[in-house]
Amino acid sequence: MSDQRNLWVVDTRELGRRAGLSRQLHRMVGLSGALGVPDVIVVPEGAEVELDLLLESVVEGVLVTGTAVAPTVGECSRCLDPIDGSVEVELTELFAYPDSTTEATTDEDEVSRLVDDKVDLEPIVRDAIVLALPQVPLCDEDCRGLCPECGGKWADLEPGHGHETIDPRWAALVERFGDST
Repeated sequence: MSDQRNLWVVDTRELGRRAGLSRQLHRMVGLSGALGVPDVIVVPEGAEVELDLLLESVVEGVLVTGTAVAPTVGECSRCLDPIDGSVEVELTELFAYPDSTTEATTDEDEVSRLVDDKVDLEPIVRDAIVLALPQVPLCDEDCRGLCPECGGKWADLEPGHGHETIDPRWAALVERFGDST
């Protein structure tokens, strides 16, 4: 697992501390654990996250911008069919230099920091992906779900499918006199 962890950490020494220098970064990184809500929608453990980033040296640190794309699996919230797809997130994060004004004037949890001229991308990518996952995943925007009476999937049921229900106020009369229709 330590090899996967190292792929999340990027050395920024080649950028120096000269504002204006930049470096493209494109890599695939495996996840050490699943992200998301189990049994609803997740990016599965071991999935490859595609990172396409630009690292730019700025006055206060290193600005990381770009995208991360990861595969998703889950089940439709309406019909419970399995679904798979992907999630793409836009990233913009400043990693402050240890002796910068930004580092000195912000709380530790307010801004990311460079540690030994390295940025750890895993926390920002993980947080962005989890926040981008749909709270109510659907197999199709028009999914009608399941029949509340029999549990059949509406898409598979015949047109006009329905269940006869008797108003409880009339149930005693129906029992006594039967169905007279």
